[in-house]
Amino acid sequence: MRLGINLGYWGAGMDGDNLAVAQEADRLGYDVCWAAEAYGSDAPTVLSWVAAQTESIDVGSAIMQIPARQPAMTAMTAATLDSLSGGRFRLGLGVSGPQVSEGWYGVKFDKPLARTREYVEIVRKAMARERLSYEGRHWTLPLPGGPGKPIKLTVHPEREHIPLYIAAIGPKNLEQTGEIADGALLIFPSADHLEDTAMRYLRAGREKAGKTMDGFDVCPTLPLAVGDDVKGLADMFRPYTALYVGGMGSPKQNFYNQLAQRMGYEKEAAEIQEKYLSGDKAGAAAAVPHQLIDQTTLLGSVERIADRMQAYAAAGVTTLTLAPAGFTLDERIAALRAGTDALERSGLA
Repeated sequence: MRLGINLGYWGAGMDGDNLAVAQEADRLGYDVCWAAEAYGSDAPTVLSWVAAQTESIDVGSAIMQIPARQPAMTAMTAATLDSLSGGRFRLGLGVSGPQVSEGWYGVKFDKPLARTREYVEIVRKAMARERLSYEGRHWTLPLPGGPGKPIKLTVHPEREHIPLYIAAIGPKNLEQTGEIADGALLIFPSADHLEDTAMRYLRAGREKAGKTMDGFDVCPTLPLAVGDDVKGLADMFRPYTALYVGGMGSPKQNFYNQLAQRMGYEKEAAEIQEKYLSGDKAGAAAAVPHQLIDQTTLLGSVERIADRMQAYAAAGVTTLTLAPAGFTLDERIAALRAGTDALERSGLA
């Protein structure tokens, strides 16, 4: 099992620290460094900055939002980043959520599975430097009846095949991801529930495409905090868990809330959402069960984290992406180093 790191969002006053964390991950031999985007920092700019100041670590978008860009633009960006980084780019895509898609980008959040499939098909054609023509329900290239003609990408990516990942939570999206992507980006993964919440759907998608799980990268992100007080460490992540389970999306469309329900926290997920959406964020955080946090993070001693890593590997994880927590750069670096120590102790390195 390989290790990755997720830097999350930039622009919060810790950009210098984030770069230092990425550089330390590069030095320690981490496999990939991911950056996120929502409605603040964009992923490609951050990744170009990181790639220019690291040596061997891959850089990946987790995610580039589908409603933010036309698919050909995404292919251009991916090819450029792959070329500039010397073949170190991984393209992670996702549909975002209804609030961001419609409120920020002005793109209707409808038929996300069909849109994702078409988007991936166009991106792959463009990155393969085929003359771009496509007829679908959501995109038609070139536009009919106009001056457009099929053209092809002028930039040559470093590699013939840039790895393509999709952020997936729901069963149908997971199955489609297994069918059309090279990897899956997962969030709030529990090793105890991974088979029922993700792996069986990914496997079904691979089978639909006539493939096995060999070579498919299962890549969940887990916050990491090291110390002896597991309960105290878990409490650090109460606001984070409450935000996603309670406040992401809308009351009817919150994929993280639905995931918590599938993990057996139906009553708790409803309470967290009710409190969060009513403005009681502290109450929502307090309502998050300790077990839910502990199951979806890596907390405790290096030995405890090593045991958890073994459980994730046994569940089918191939790249474990860590989000090292800490109030200072030194604390984040220490957590990063603990991650490599734990992987070595687990025997999975």
